[in-house]
Amino acid sequence: MEIAIGIIAAVVGIVAGAGAVAGYNKKNEKGGKSKAEDLVRKAKREAQDIVMEARKEASEIDEKSKSEENERRKEWKRTENRLAERETVLDGKLDQIEKKTERLVKQEKEIESLKGEIREIRDKQHEKLEKIAGLSKQDARDKLMKMTENDIKQDLVNLVAKEQKEIKHEVDETAQAILLTAMERMSSEVTADRTITALKLPDDEMKGRIIGKEGRNIQALQRATGVDIMVDDTPGMVVLSSFDPIRRQVARYALERLMKDGRINPSSIEDAVAKAEKEIEKEVVRAGEDAVREVGLVGIPRELIHLIGELKFRTSYGQNVLLHSIEMAHIAGMIAEEIGADKRIAKTAALMHDMGKAVTHKIEGKHADIGAELAKKYGMSDEIVHAIAAHHDDIEPTTPEAIIIKICDSISAARPGARNISAENFAERMRDLENIATSFPGIDKAYAISAGREIRVIVEPKQIDDLTALKLARDIADKIEATMSYPGIIKVNVIRETRAIEYAK
Repeated sequence: MEIAIGIIAAVVGIVAGAGAVAGYNKKNEKGGKSKAEDLVRKAKREAQDIVMEARKEASEIDEKSKSEENERRKEWKRTENRLAERETVLDGKLDQIEKKTERLVKQEKEIESLKGEIREIRDKQHEKLEKIAGLSKQDARDKLMKMTENDIKQDLVNLVAKEQKEIKHEVDETAQAILLTAMERMSSEVTADRTITALKLPDDEMKGRIIGKEGRNIQALQRATGVDIMVDDTPGMVVLSSFDPIRRQVARYALERLMKDGRINPSSIEDAVAKAEKEIEKEVVRAGEDAVREVGLVGIPRELIHLIGELKFRTSYGQNVLLHSIEMAHIAGMIAEEIGADKRIAKTAALMHDMGKAVTHKIEGKHADIGAELAKKYGMSDEIVHAIAAHHDDIEPTTPEAIIIKICDSISAARPGARNISAENFAERMRDLENIATSFPGIDKAYAISAGREIRVIVEPKQIDDLTALKLARDIADKIEATMSYPGIIKVNVIRETRAIEYAK
């Protein structure tokens, strides 16, 4: 409608304009009257056309509005129908809930009624039982308590007797341990002989050269070998202290080479240690070959010979493991020959039974299991593998040869004075210290020195910075405190060393 009003206003304006034009022409030109009339008629026709068009457009808009209104009313009607349906459904559900609630209330009342009936029946049963037994409820309770007390007294008597037997057994074992300790003290070998090596110096000047300026030479030697080097304890001597015999031997060979050469500096120390390690490797192979040859065995794989040779530098409770194994092999051969068992299987298993101890610092697990796995890996027979695995009762021995190995191990190891328990405990504590340190990331080497009073940790400088090194020392100390028992104080010494190397050509 607003559009139509606007159109009508426009038409009126056009008509007015045409009238004005006609008046003007009348004043100025009399002959223009007919022309003005034509313009007016034309304007009227155009105005009528515009009005008709406007009315038509207004009618269309009106019809469209009515159609949209009808659609909205239909949509409202559908919405009302849906809401009415939902309301009907909800009313039905509410009715169901009310019915269920009524049923539950009724069932609860029935249950309470049944409980009351059950209580009445139980009371009647108690009365009948009391009449039959001739005892009241209190009398029956007292009698039951008395019977239970008698049973408990008998159990206590049996338990006390069992504990007395166990205590007597422990007392006997303690007495045996005391006797064995007393006999071991009569042995010529003591713990110190197994944890230190004394090296004689050619003169006192050599001691200063070993120490070096501000102690850099001795520090480099201790870092490279993991051995605690003491130069001030004994005149004319250098004492090498470590629980690991291989490290002591490497340090000894390196020092002997350095003293013979005369040039002692950090660079020459590294070269000497590397050459000493190669010499130890040759000595290991030679020791393994000599052991196999002494026992009289052939066809042993080179890898197993190398592991047997490493036992030369291992001890078990102070007893040299290689000598113990060779001794066992001879005894096993004699016993096997006497009872008709396989002599070669018995001697081979006896020589290899502690082979796992050579790699216990590299592989987790019991040395019997590790040795059996290694023997199996390098093609040893099932009988040999079984005898190695069963020599410590981890599994039940089922062959004559396995039983022989178990007996020989007891004969060689359990005889008085053969082993020194304190030395083995000391070595285990040193290994535990080193394992704790190497369990952290970024560790290159870790050495337990000074009889376990210091753990020296060498880190990778690319992975551990100075601040991380401080935190690492604290973390290692915390883990040692949480997992180990030890006397005194253990010093955690974390060393971070950066080297810059270039070559002039």
